[in-house]
Order: sequence, then structure tokens, then C-alpha cells
Amino acid sequence: MLRSDTDVVDFAKNFEYTPVSIESFFDKEKIENDIALQNTGITVLTPYQEQLADELRKALQENAPERLEILDDRLSDLKELATAIAHFPSLLQRTNMSNSVRTPEALVESIISYQEDGDTLLHMPSKAILGKGFLVTKIHTFYSMSRLAKNYTSMDDAAVKRYSDETVSMMFTLMAEDVYLNLMKDKTLSMELRRQLANSLIILWEHRSDQNISDIAPVLQSVWSARRTLAPAFGTMMGTSELLLVSIQMDAQWAQFIKQRLGDNEVSQAMEEFLFGLSYEQIQRLRAILKEQGVKAIGRDEVAAYLGERVKTDVSLDYRDFYLLYTVRRDNARARQRLHLPGPTKTLEDFFIRFVLEKNLEKQLNDQAAKV
Repeated sequence: MLRSDTDVVDFAKNFEYTPVSIESFFDKEKIENDIALQNTGITVLTPYQEQLADELRKALQENAPERLEILDDRLSDLKELATAIAHFPSLLQRTNMSNSVRTPEALVESIISYQEDGDTLLHMPSKAILGKGFLVTKIHTFYSMSRLAKNYTSMDDAAVKRYSDETVSMMFTLMAEDVYLNLMKDKTLSMELRRQLANSLIILWEHRSDQNISDIAPVLQSVWSARRTLAPAFGTMMGTSELLLVSIQMDAQWAQFIKQRLGDNEVSQAMEEFLFGLSYEQIQRLRAILKEQGVKAIGRDEVAAYLGERVKTDVSLDYRDFYLLYTVRRDNARARQRLHLPGPTKTLEDFFIRFVLEKNLEKQLNDQAAKV
């Protein structure tokens, strides 16, 4: 067996051949890039996303060939970004750092034990930060693809919707990082579940994809859509029951979550924030104002006038609106936790994802016990 470049040269000399480098047959830069993409662990495009890209490329070739270059440039940018990230050490392997050795196990324990408040940006691995930028770029890329599909091809509405759905799915993956970090600071969770969360977070950092969230995202998206169409009446909470009745039929896990957790005061408060697009504090003030004035219910467009401040109670299916309102609820919850204020200290997404992961862990433990 030829085990090195020296072996190849010696073999060639013995048989009077002139050794030729493989680089003369292939593009050296392409080889290096392909190797880098394999090493980084980041999924540039999943098989399904590859399929979407290919279908859009064919549709543009037929309907708007001048737009094809735009698509190819964006996808090329994604690959180049992933290649750059590939130069940073894997989070799933033992790595020699400048003055220490990092192992996945040590990283898990470090994430769990870190309980400080504030932005953890400078405490995160470089690959985690860079990967987040990659995911945002990928989200914007698929949003652009949905616009290209809608405006420059003859695809029907159902086909175009697949691109926007994929964009929303990736938005939930972006959100998952915050949820995992929030839950790992919760000491009421078992250490086993917190370690599982830390492992999920590291895998998310490494690959920028997450199976847990891939399964959960369609449920949350459906609840968001139900919230948009029902337009509940403010003040009386009329409409909440309607939302629950509609959404409870969408997914067995969501129905189970509603039945088992909505009786918890914090979960109920988080549901109200999600449903009305208002903070816990704004909801309490609005209720007091309406009660004082003897008003039973008002519409969405009247909320700002009653509160005397600008509030974003309108809803849309835009993934950016969903993420924006999520981050407001997330930041408010963190502030209440830190300042020991009344109201929910977690978002509805936190509570639901925790519920799903606890049920999954419970099933794993039961399956293991059954095998013994």
C-alpha cells in the first residue's frame, strides 16, 4: 500500500514513470473547499433544500434566465461562508487550545455551570458565533428564493409556499439557541435534561440544524397562524378558548401540553403574551383600565390608544415579525427573572420545548428500563 507522497515517488522511479500530482487534474481550490465543508459539520443545504434550489434554478432558466445568476451567487456565498467557518475547530472533537485542551464533555459541563446574567456573547465558542451568522445568511437567502419563485416563475402558490415555509423553519432553529440557553439556567430541571439540552446546543452550533426544532417548528407555526386568524377580543380574553380549541386539533404533543401545563400560572401568562402580542405588564394595565371604564372588550387597533403608547398588536405571517415579538417576550421574561418581578419568567416557546424534551427523555428512560 502507498502510504505517503514519498511512497508514490519511489514507486514511480522504480517503474520509470514520471509522478504527476493529482492537483494537475483537479482544481486545487475546489478540493480544499470540499474538504473544508466536510470537516466543518455545517449543513450548507439539506437534501430537501437542494431539491428546492434545483427546482427554482430550472424554473428561472425557463422564465427569467437573467435572474439565475442572482440565485447562484447567493448559494455560492453560503458555501464560501461555510468554508471559512470550517477552519475553526470542531466542537464535537477533542481540541488543543492555546493553553488548554477542550473536549465536548468539558464544554457541556462549562455551559451548564455558567449561571451569570447578561449577554454571553464573549463566553461562546467562535464557531457558535460564526455559525449563527451563517444561519441568518441562509434564512435571508431562502427568503430571497421565495421572492424569486413568486415574482419570476410560473410556480403555483403551493410550490412557492415551500420556500417561505423552509425560511420559517430555519427561523425556529435560530430561536432554539436562545431557548436552550434559557432552559439550561433553570435549576428546577433535572441535571440529566440540562446535559441533554447542552448536547443539543453543541450539535446545533456544529451543524446549524436541529432535529428537535424541526419536529416542533410546524406546531408553533400553526399556533402562530391560528393566533393571526382568530383576532381575539382584548380585555376579556375572549378568543383564547377559540385559539386553544383550534390549535389543540393540530398536534398530539401540543394538545397534551395544553391539557397538562396550561393550569400553571406562568404558562397561562406566557400564553396570553403570545396570543395578544402584549407584555404581561401591559395586559394587567389594560385590564385595569377597561374594568375602570366599564368596557368589556376592544379591538386590536384600539389597544395603543387605551394604553397611551405604541404597541405592535397587528400580526402577520412574516417570519421576521414572529422572531421580533419572540425576542421582546424573551427579554421581558429574563428581566422579570433577574429583578424578581411578577409575571412569566419564560416564553411560551420555552415552556413548550421543555415539555416536549421532558416527554422525550421520559420515553427514553422507559424504553431503557423495558430492555433491562
